[in-house]
Amino acid sequence: MNIKKYIPNTITSLSLVSGCISCVMALEGNLLLAAIWIIIAAVFDFCDGFAARLLKAYSPLGKELDSLADMVSFGVAPGMMLFWLLRQISPDLPLGSVNEYVPYLAFVIPALSGLRLAKFNIDERQTTSFIGLPVPAHALFWASACYSVLPIIHINECVFAVVAILLSICTSLLLVSEIPMFSLKIKSISWKGNELRYILVACAILFVVLWGFLGISGTILLYIILSIFNSKR
Repeated sequence: MNIKKYIPNTITSLSLVSGCISCVMALEGNLLLAAIWIIIAAVFDFCDGFAARLLKAYSPLGKELDSLADMVSFGVAPGMMLFWLLRQISPDLPLGSVNEYVPYLAFVIPALSGLRLAKFNIDERQTTSFIGLPVPAHALFWASACYSVLPIIHINECVFAVVAILLSICTSLLLVSEIPMFSLKIKSISWKGNELRYILVACAILFVVLWGFLGISGTILLYIILSIFNSKR
């Protein structure tokens, strides 16, 4: 039995399990652990592709499993984090009986994440770069943002709800947009051809040092800006 061919799928399954744990943590209100498990899932998601390339263990099964794992870890999990936040403030919104339905608007994140993943699987243009915001990057943005805003959500519940809902719609639409996004995979360590990647890594370190966990969201925003700038060159 060739064990090597099972290694990438095992790593992918670990990413899926990490996403499941993140969902549980989110619904229990432990947003720090929910965010950490999304980050862990992202690490596994990177490693499964690396392992598949290293071991030459590609398979149609692995491709489908990867999409299913991404749907849970980077679609449902961040949606659950935002759902929990909106549920905390929904009783204080001035919408009467509609209040209880407001948190469900957070599920625009998993809905459009699923659409993005389905498009990616059939889009032959996305072999070396991306069209639209990658689902893991979107999930990391929301994992960081949801945890970081937790201390201030009760300052003004209405403003927070409006901003969070509009932002979730806008960023989710980026998932299915036609905006070219550069790949984060580094094939060589040379500066030439990797300028944007090295700039992003350097800024990510700076942002996290300056802003802590919120620096991850700042990094994803910079990634979007750099991608748009690069596409217009």
